[in-house]
This record gives sequence, C-alpha cells and structure tokens, in this order.
Amino acid sequence: QVQLVESGGGLVQPGGSLRLSCTASGNIGRFNVMGWYRQAPGKQRDLVAIISSGGTTNYADSVKGRFTISRDNAKNTVYLQMNSLKPEDTAVYYCYGDQIATKMVRYWGQGTQVTVSS
Repeated sequence: QVQLVESGGGLVQPGGSLRLSCTASGNIGRFNVMGWYRQAPGKQRDLVAIISSGGTTNYADSVKGRFTISRDNAKNTVYLQMNSLKPEDTAVYYCYGDQIATKMVRYWGQGTQVTVSS
C-alpha cells in the first residue's frame, strides 16, 4: 500500500516562508502527477500546484510567483516552497499522487496544517 506523508506545516507570520515535504513509501516514479491541494475551514479543497513525472509544473493563480513545487526522485519526496505567505494561505495542505495505468488511482496524504497569522 502506497503511503504519502506530509511534514513542514506550522505557524508563520505574514510574509514568512515554509517548505512542505511529501514523502512516499515507495518510488515516486510510479506517479504520473503529484501535487498539493489545500482546504480552508468551511471551504472546498482547491488545487495549489502540480508537477508531472517530467517536471512540468502548474500553479493556481493565487500562488503563482510565491510558491514553488519540486520533486527529488532520489528521496521519493515532493516539496512545496511557500514564500510571501498571506493569511489567506491558511489551510490544511494535502499532498497527492496519481498513478495512471489501466485506470487512474489517486493517493492522498493525511494533511498538514499551515497557519499564517501575526
């Protein structure tokens, strides 16, 4: 069973930075796409950033220029570097990975809380 474990969340002041990590229990090369969603209280889960197995990235408009997604295949880890954080970035951040073979299977991490507040 594939497991994704996030870490790196916490409390940070506006304008600060955090780096989230998502480590898979196995080779992340199995995932065609990996990425991050976030969910604020009372709101739907929104896509934040994605990265393909080939390294192509895409971002939500709200985080472009501030967040960077990257992957280290040797460490089976995907990162989300978050800079210039704003209070509206406060949410639980979830890592996911899509494995596409005869069908697509999506795996989720358990989530990590990010709180941006002074």
